[in-house]
Amino acid sequence: MTTQTWLTQEAADRLRSELETLETTGRTEIIKKIETARAEGDLKENGGYHAAREEQGKMEARIRQLKHMLEYSHIGAPPAGESGFVGAGMVITADIGGDEIKFLLGSREIASGDLDVYSEKSPLGAAVLGAKIGDTVTYKAPSGKEITVAILEAEFYA
Repeated sequence: MTTQTWLTQEAADRLRSELETLETTGRTEIIKKIETARAEGDLKENGGYHAAREEQGKMEARIRQLKHMLEYSHIGAPPAGESGFVGAGMVITADIGGDEIKFLLGSREIASGDLDVYSEKSPLGAAVLGAKIGDTVTYKAPSGKEITVAILEAEFYA
């Protein structure tokens, strides 16, 4: 099952640009690096060759990730649903242990800037997803500690 990713138009354009760069100049540059390293001789003990091949693998994985995300994403704001509820693609202001934090609930690919991002599948994301403004929810952190979160605000990410 594929999860829906909501992207702003700006984020989608940024990802398409990255994909185009990787598929064109990125691939050309890595092929040149591999050819240069290959020309140095014995491939078994050639660190430059192995590093270039590893870089190529990471780049191809990123290309596949971007293609998949863009193919299965929806551009624009997530459906508004019932007003006052926390949903994907929203910036949440919450009180966690007396500290007020602001984070985006969704994909890291959406965010631009210094905003922390939590997936809907993360312990914090799963706990706040569907909660109402004013609700207090708890979740178990990976360390096993119970953490209480009070939802103060929820607005769509712009």
